[in-house]
Amino acid sequence: MDALRTRRDTVRGIAAFTASLVLPAAARAQAAARVIVVGGGFGGAACARALKRLDAKLQVTLVEPNKRFTACPFSNEVIAGLREIEAQQFGYERISADGIGVIPQAARNVDPQARSVVLGDGASLAYDRLVLSPGIDFQYDAVSGYDEVASTRMPHAWKAGEQTLLLRRQLEAMEDGGLAAIAIPANPSRCPPAPYERASLIAYYLKTKKPRSKVIVLDAKDSFTMQKLFENAWKALYPGMLEWVSVSSGGAPASVDPKTRTIATDFDKYEAAVANVIPPQKAGHLAELAGVADRTGWCPVDPVTFESKLQPNIHVIGDAAIAGAMPRSASAATVQGRICAAAIAALFAGKTPPAPTLTSSCFSLIAPDYAISQRGTYRPVGDLYNESDPGITMSPLDAAPAERSREAKEAAAWFADITAGVFG
Repeated sequence: MDALRTRRDTVRGIAAFTASLVLPAAARAQAAARVIVVGGGFGGAACARALKRLDAKLQVTLVEPNKRFTACPFSNEVIAGLREIEAQQFGYERISADGIGVIPQAARNVDPQARSVVLGDGASLAYDRLVLSPGIDFQYDAVSGYDEVASTRMPHAWKAGEQTLLLRRQLEAMEDGGLAAIAIPANPSRCPPAPYERASLIAYYLKTKKPRSKVIVLDAKDSFTMQKLFENAWKALYPGMLEWVSVSSGGAPASVDPKTRTIATDFDKYEAAVANVIPPQKAGHLAELAGVADRTGWCPVDPVTFESKLQPNIHVIGDAAIAGAMPRSASAATVQGRICAAAIAALFAGKTPPAPTLTSSCFSLIAPDYAISQRGTYRPVGDLYNESDPGITMSPLDAAPAERSREAKEAAAWFADITAGVFG
């Protein structure tokens, strides 16, 4: 499938959907509605901009404590020394220029009854509708011995930024012949293929810089996304250097010792020079405070509007939302943000939002000139998103090197395209 055409089709589909939701003159004559968006990642930033473009009279406020957003896609390249962290960072200047109020504070709490957001300085912001894009937090107690302090020696690097650079520095300091271990949790998790991309790019770094070293992947799963594509690439590019241990083979991490960087499973112990421990995840803590997370730790939403099933007038998008077959990815979050904005505009106009069709793309780099991909189309069925025609398409298993190289270039173009659309 041609990626440029896919991107154009997606944009046209969203444009057609949102064009049908322009507010009538009577609604525009009323007082401007107040929408607060909490979280300035792909989903939140995309939602805020889409809301303002749908109706310039809406009072749209984006609450985000960081002055610059650090993107997770392509951050594995930073870890492998192929890219600098600055290439991952984006400001909110263009969003502010759109007439969106940008408040550089953390949201400390949400009062659904009063319809207000409490900021870090104690001030409260009233809303008519609230959009939460809180990302993820970690279930530190799921792996014995691992907590926030342990992450300073055994980084997760699952939130891009300082942890990304810490893992990179540890790899650079590792002696040739050392072991780099990656512990991967069971699903659900942010960007399911990303740990295997990371393993691949760490193997690339070691192959080129420290060729006597080894990568071991300790997995709490028996299978993973694009598994055959990854395994074929590992055999071709990193034979004998990268080993994957499934849960059935004793790969599930049970405990860690940060002092010795040891990861223990039920069957073995691995003392590593570099230990990348990715703990199980849940919705960002604000979702729990707002009462929109259920017992799973994630947020059930209406698939058409992304409105919480637990709290009225609050919408949840991105990694925190339970979206069925849709992956937790930057691509999915961006599209969800725009569809959520269109649904909110419809609700303000007294209309019923139509059921959308969403698409997402996921590229994984195995080496700088070798990439694989998966694309999916999804539509609400019942309470969740299910795969829809044409379904899931992946890179062919038997593609020639030129095709893998072309996909690597396509991945870079995708990243430039999505970041320009959201932050540019």
